[in-house]
Amino acid sequence: MLKALSVKTVPRVAWSSPQQFSFKPRLPTLFWLCFGLTLFGLGEACLIAAGAGVSPWTVLAQGIGLQLHLTIGWATFVCSLLVLFLWVPLKQLPGLGTILNAVIISAAIGLSLPYLPNPNFLPLQLLEVVVGILFVGLGSGLYLVAQLGPGPRDGLMTGLQRVSDLPIAWVRMAIEVSVVLLGWLLGGTFGAGTLLFAIGIGWSVSLGLYLVGRVFTQQIDAAPEN
Repeated sequence: MLKALSVKTVPRVAWSSPQQFSFKPRLPTLFWLCFGLTLFGLGEACLIAAGAGVSPWTVLAQGIGLQLHLTIGWATFVCSLLVLFLWVPLKQLPGLGTILNAVIISAAIGLSLPYLPNPNFLPLQLLEVVVGILFVGLGSGLYLVAQLGPGPRDGLMTGLQRVSDLPIAWVRMAIEVSVVLLGWLLGGTFGAGTLLFAIGIGWSVSLGLYLVGRVFTQQIDAAPEN
């Protein structure tokens, strides 16, 4: 269990892309990339359906929106631009996975949300949040192992991990907790599910990466630097 929570690098397996900038990946690579992003979107939808608090980044978007008098949509766009700007000093580069991240996750949320339960009892709400956290973690593990480029926030995570050499779990948790705190200071609101997500998502992503490496019977090696 300690190994699963101390992962520092993204594993490479048989279907990982040899080149991040490949826009014609092998079929298995594309399949696992899309499947992972679909699971990711389903996990995000669980957090929304649970109704126990928005995601940490939505809290930040709320705060930015209040300060700059922007709608939540435009504030979310500003958040994404800020994150991508932080990629520059971290020497993070996009790929096909970065593009598909926005498309597939959004589609998965929209398609699954009408069919997910909306409990009114807090313990059930938090249970749905936990399920969502696990889906996001496993989905992240699958799509990141495809080695076709991370989404904006996962790119920030892997970039900071490379610079700090800390386990991915700690890096991701630090990012999410910092985002919630900053969003709250700017006027955003959060709930119990938000805090649970912020604290648990790093460990879930680390577990997802570890399980993908183990299931596909490949040694967990460091991903090549961009």
